[in-house]
Amino acid sequence: MRIISGSHKSRQIHAPKNLPVRPTTDIAKEAIFNVLVNHFDLESAFVLDLFAGTGNISYEFASRGAAGITSVDKNLYCVDFIRKTASDLGFGALLAFRADAFRYLANTEGTYDIIFCDPPFDMQEIKAIPRLVFEHQRLKPAGWLIVEHSGEHDLSKLPHFYQLRKYGKVNFSIFKESE
Repeated sequence: MRIISGSHKSRQIHAPKNLPVRPTTDIAKEAIFNVLVNHFDLESAFVLDLFAGTGNISYEFASRGAAGITSVDKNLYCVDFIRKTASDLGFGALLAFRADAFRYLANTEGTYDIIFCDPPFDMQEIKAIPRLVFEHQRLKPAGWLIVEHSGEHDLSKLPHFYQLRKYGKVNFSIFKESE
């Protein structure tokens, strides 16, 4: 995986092969970040990266100067890898926590401009993510929730659905407060 843009543009990151992850492809990541930079000032954004895995998305936000990035994954090896990589790259705004994403959403006091979720594609509880985000008011005004998923899931009928972006086999459902 590589960082697409920002202070660490083109930097390759090699995650250990034993991590139980499926990183977002570079093509899909580049495409969704092209959308994000047209809607947000990423340098002032506070980001929550749920199911962070290797930290691929978190590093992209950090490289682009995000004000704060919170990475959450329940796998200790993933969290340790994110912490080490963030330290090695000098990403002081990136904090990684070992936690269950659903519990984190229910219990954190934080609010975010962007919440990015990349749960396992076979996760059956995926529809609970938007409900928890909006029920617990985790988005700041004008904030977005982005859920990465396979084409097997249709999230378009859920409350607060805004739009779907497809890049190959990768789907991003975007949610925001109704206007």
